[in-house]
Amino acid sequence: QVQLDESGGGLVQAGGSLRLSCAASERTFSRYAMGWFRQAPGKEREFVAGINYNGRRVYYADSVKGRFTIAISNAANMLYLQMNSLKPEGTAVYYCAASIASDPGPREYDYWGQGTQVTVSS
Repeated sequence: QVQLDESGGGLVQAGGSLRLSCAASERTFSRYAMGWFRQAPGKEREFVAGINYNGRRVYYADSVKGRFTIAISNAANMLYLQMNSLKPEGTAVYYCAASIASDPGPREYDYWGQGTQVTVSS
C-alpha cells in the first residue's frame, strides 16, 4: 500500500502563502487519485482539493477555490498544495490522501498521511 508523508506546514499570517508537499512511497500517476483534506480543532475532517488518477481533473472545495492549487509531479511521486491568501479559518491539520478509485468522492480515499499543521494568525 502507498505511504504518504506531508511536509510544509507552519505558522503564517493571514493573507500569506504556504506550499504543502506530500511524498508518496510509490508511483501514483495512473494508479491513485490524490487529495488534500484538513481538520480544524473540534471539527470534522473536510475535503480541500483533489486530482483524479490521470491528473486531468481537479476539484476544490468552494471555500478554497481561487486561492489554493493542487498539483502533482509524477516523476517525483509528489503531490502539492499551493495555498495563497490564507485565512485564519484555514488553521487545521492538513492531510494528504490517496484513493484506488480513479475519480473518487470525498469519502472514497483509502490511504492517509500523518498530517501537517497549518496555523494562520490574524
